[in-house]
Amino acid sequence: MNSAIRNSHVRLLFVFTAIVCCTAPAVAQDLELQQRVVEMKQAAAMNKQELMQYTWQEQVSTILKGEEKKQEHFQVQLGPDGKPQEVSLDPPANPEPHRGPLIKHIEEKKKEEYKEYADQIKELIQQYVPPEKDLLEQAFQRGNIMIGLAPGAEAQCRMVISNYLKKGDNMTLVIDKAEKSLASISIASYMGDPNDAVNVSVEFAKIPGGPNYVASETINGVKKELTIQILSTNYRKR
Repeated sequence: MNSAIRNSHVRLLFVFTAIVCCTAPAVAQDLELQQRVVEMKQAAAMNKQELMQYTWQEQVSTILKGEEKKQEHFQVQLGPDGKPQEVSLDPPANPEPHRGPLIKHIEEKKKEEYKEYADQIKELIQQYVPPEKDLLEQAFQRGNIMIGLAPGAEAQCRMVISNYLKKGDNMTLVIDKAEKSLASISIASYMGDPNDAVNVSVEFAKIPGGPNYVASETINGVKKELTIQILSTNYRKR
């Protein structure tokens, strides 16, 4: 065999080896991703079904520009449509001090504006938490999910989903690999305008012998400096 042919064979062997070395990890990662997506879809559906049997309490704190404006308490359960149904546990509010009609009108208008904004943020985040199996499958089919190890946690993996609900949004799921359940979620989304950013961090806990649940949730409406903190406790079967 002359040197030219031999060199050609060597180059082909090198290219083939490089392709195999690069492809094998990619194939393995694709298989793991597919497995994790299937697990999350199954867990999301099962968990939601199990939570339908429970009722719990929520403490909701509304913070505006660093100052707590309101703290509310609710008894909560999932309705037939899978959405939370809330009943207030708070006594009727005390009458506010008398103010002039103009000042009172301005204050009430501002309160209503922030209440509406807070309600819209909560409604938006309910579409992300917990993740929906159909939206997870849609993201997987579109190639919008990446997977990797969670930093500093060998027992966890991280699933990063882009364009989950809105174009340009981002959601990161941290998954307990052994339990096949969610440990935390972080979300970067927005209201109607992409400049009206909403950032969310969610921590999960587990009912002994039961489903996962959202233990705490912090929602930041960046533009209006509005923060909503939700703590969930006292999960009981109905």
